[in-house]
Amino acid sequence: MAILLEKPSTRTRVSFESAVAALGGHPIVFTGMDLQLSRGEPVEDTGRVLGKYVHGIGARVLRHETLIKLSRSSGVPVLNLLSDAEHPLQALSDLFTMKEHFGRIPKIAFVGDGGDNVLASLMGAVAKLGLELNVASPKELKPSEDVLRKVEEESELTDATVEFFEDPYQAVRGVKVVYTDVWVSMGKESEADRRRSILRPYAVTNDLMSYASSDAVFMHCLPAVRGEEVESSVIDGPRSLVWTQAENKFFGAMAALVFTL
Repeated sequence: MAILLEKPSTRTRVSFESAVAALGGHPIVFTGMDLQLSRGEPVEDTGRVLGKYVHGIGARVLRHETLIKLSRSSGVPVLNLLSDAEHPLQALSDLFTMKEHFGRIPKIAFVGDGGDNVLASLMGAVAKLGLELNVASPKELKPSEDVLRKVEEESELTDATVEFFEDPYQAVRGVKVVYTDVWVSMGKESEADRRRSILRPYAVTNDLMSYASSDAVFMHCLPAVRGEEVESSVIDGPRSLVWTQAENKFFGAMAALVFTL
């Protein structure tokens, strides 16, 4: 299994590499700088060659377009280990974590950046599975029109409910899962000050958690910035499910590998 990493990774890399090995496979890990991609070789040419050597490719890429090109050219399954648009394996393991904890997947509230790639994958999964999701984000950081259109079309087929709020307290009221992600994702460092200013009212605090269900849990895909998107007392508190969530990335990766290979 080829594993291409154009971005740093802790949980996704180690969980995916471990999952490949646990299933009897051999992970071959490299960065873009290890390949002729760094010297300008087209992604399509790289994909065609890799497809001759491996049974599948896991790729963590700067641009979603790279995944599409690899998928079209390689002739083998390509798994998205994160792109600027989506993070589907994260959403898969997150939903598994919710079901494991509650026995079902309850109503979720995502609080923070509406353009977040994990949120895009969560919305897609919720829409496909007929689930419920509230999204609280500032008007300046809404999901893209393309993402919203796809979610709306899918939701009509499954009776899923995806609602949008600017007030985070309204969004979390009564839900059983409160989810957030970092405010400044990789590649958006130049927007850091503006994002922190806009998103400050969307920090997950103990006060915000008190508006959720009494048995609500907190989730975060990590890495987290304590004191920004979440208070230390929340992520390190008794309602935090983030460490189980991180552990389950291994099982989510195994499931994806078994299903696709």
